Amino acid sequence: MPARALVTALLAAAFVVQALAALAPNVPLLIAATAVSLTVEGVLYRWQPGLLSVFAKSQADLTVRHVLRDLLLVAAVLRTVEEDKEAQYAPVLVGLLGFYALHFAIQAVSVLVRRTRTLPVVTRNIDASALRLSPAPHTLLRRPGHRLLVFGLPATAGLTATAATSAAVPAAAGVALSALVALVGLGMLMSRLLPGRRPADEQTVLEWFDSWLAEYRPTVGLYFSGGTSSAYQANMWLEPLAKLDGRPIIILRERFMVSKIAATDVPIVCLPKVATLMRLEHSTLRVLIHPSNSGKTSQVLRIPTIKHTFVNHGESDKLSSCNPYAKAYDEVWVAGPAARERYALADVGVEDKDVVEIGRPQLDAVRPYAGPPAGYYTTVLYAPTWEGWDGNPGNTSVIEAGENVVRALLADPGVRLLYKPHPLTGSVDPRAGAADRRIRELIRAANRERSGARPAPSADLDRLTAELDRLTTSVFRPSADQVERMLVQSAPEPGRAEAVERTTAAWEELYWASLPEWEHQIVTDVRPALYSCFNVADLLISDVSSVVSDFLASEKPYAVVNTSGLSETEFRATFPTVMAATVLTPDASGVPGLLAAVRDPGKDELVEARKELKLRLLGPAEPSSQERFNAAVQDLYEAAEAHRTRMARRLNAVPSQRRETVTEVTGATP
Repeated sequence: MPARALVTALLAAAFVVQALAALAPNVPLLIAATAVSLTVEGVLYRWQPGLLSVFAKSQADLTVRHVLRDLLLVAAVLRTVEEDKEAQYAPVLVGLLGFYALHFAIQAVSVLVRRTRTLPVVTRNIDASALRLSPAPHTLLRRPGHRLLVFGLPATAGLTATAATSAAVPAAAGVALSALVALVGLGMLMSRLLPGRRPADEQTVLEWFDSWLAEYRPTVGLYFSGGTSSAYQANMWLEPLAKLDGRPIIILRERFMVSKIAATDVPIVCLPKVATLMRLEHSTLRVLIHPSNSGKTSQVLRIPTIKHTFVNHGESDKLSSCNPYAKAYDEVWVAGPAARERYALADVGVEDKDVVEIGRPQLDAVRPYAGPPAGYYTTVLYAPTWEGWDGNPGNTSVIEAGENVVRALLADPGVRLLYKPHPLTGSVDPRAGAADRRIRELIRAANRERSGARPAPSADLDRLTAELDRLTTSVFRPSADQVERMLVQSAPEPGRAEAVERTTAAWEELYWASLPEWEHQIVTDVRPALYSCFNVADLLISDVSSVVSDFLASEKPYAVVNTSGLSETEFRATFPTVMAATVLTPDASGVPGLLAAVRDPGKDELVEARKELKLRLLGPAEPSSQERFNAAVQDLYEAAEAHRTRMARRLNAVPSQRRETVTEVTGATP
């Protein structure tokens, strides 16, 4: 029986048994049913939180369940006492009703407190002490379910004890204790509404934000909006952004995304409302870089004083890399000539003059090819992409070919496999998720059949891991809300960015050295990163995706799995990134020959092709990608400044047009 069904059945059975025991009355059965009911409630909150919303939708939320549980206990108590003694329980009932009244009062006040702590701007790496930020109230004061379980436990225990002993004292004491705890909690929450303890109001926060913009004077920003699993698209641009000349800033739209952005010293601001976003028009911000498209992108594109460029979060031959939405931007920045040609062929409205080649600044961390495998083992990185939104069978090899590829690799005793699936694998097509799980089990089974010496545990690796965690992870209390997180993350540690880069490099070296060279690895954690896997791999097997383009920076051999249904000739012609690859069929029959070419450079006929394709996809090595990226930002900044000057001159010359423009942008009469 599935866990959810089992928990639901146990909870329902406990209430039925409790009702029957209360009516009987049967005190031992009543106590047992009550204990089971409370235990299942704890299990719900600890291991099955998804069921809570299901119960709530069925009008059986925790409040209803808790009231029913106490009412059944009250009924049992009244059934076990003599009629002439029932009156002495009236204060107990009044106290119990008072406790529930306090519970609802706490919930009402907690909503008010939450509203005072919901700021129009959320920040990281910015000193916001002027906003009277403070730690959040305790979790029990903000979550009604947890609160009712904990605060109501004395009352429930007292009623149960009274049902067992027929003495009113336990019930009275339990109810009084629950009411007292609730009263204290209510007082603690109400104190948060005092003027001196509330964070700054909305208008004060907006004025503070305007003054911070005026003081910091940002010039270039990264704009990002997306779902919980999409933060990697922005994170890959953090380091290049931080290295730009000028004063960078990161603009987010979803509050939860603030904590999803990786460690960086760049100031981060989250502007959930459009009206707040529009305040950027009056700042010094002139360039916004967009690594992805979203529904909220159109809102920021309305700001006339900012130039916008689309950089994408990776380049591949997929149609999504030439989305028609790209024509909404002032410029589209791509890695090399191949992407320029791709936009021209796609004919989606992006003019060639608006395409700028900047390379891929992130690829500076990828080490170049240093020859064939030096030891016994050939390290193969299998990094398939996910299934995508369009249902195209050629998107991912996981479903049709993944198991075949992995079996073929595992069949070679000289292969060490690194399996790194895309984090979204299985999010659209359940078959991809099921295939991914089977692949992982194949790898685990292969590891069980291998044996050999393991390197000694590394105290230095543990130390570096702890140091990286400290540098890249902010530690919050379990009850911390956005305001408390702003308080904790108000300013980055001086020199943190350099420390992260230095510590990461040392960690990666020790990490790979700590693994047995014969052991296959399933890589799904944040560390090691994809480019670190590139550096230890002798061969990449992937799909048509940006992983292939990025791996070409190393000029190492790579293969692409063809699950598109096209012939190899059509496949190569359709997807330029495949031109220097070994093409594998879904049955993976070409894996042995591929491995032979990797181990013997004399059999590798694609060396020159990879060099040529690298130049076509990623552009020249000099000047560096970071330099080209920086130059593109400066050029677009100057274009934005020139546009702003022209518009100001025009508006000053035509007052009526100035009034119409201001009204259109702000919705107000100047």
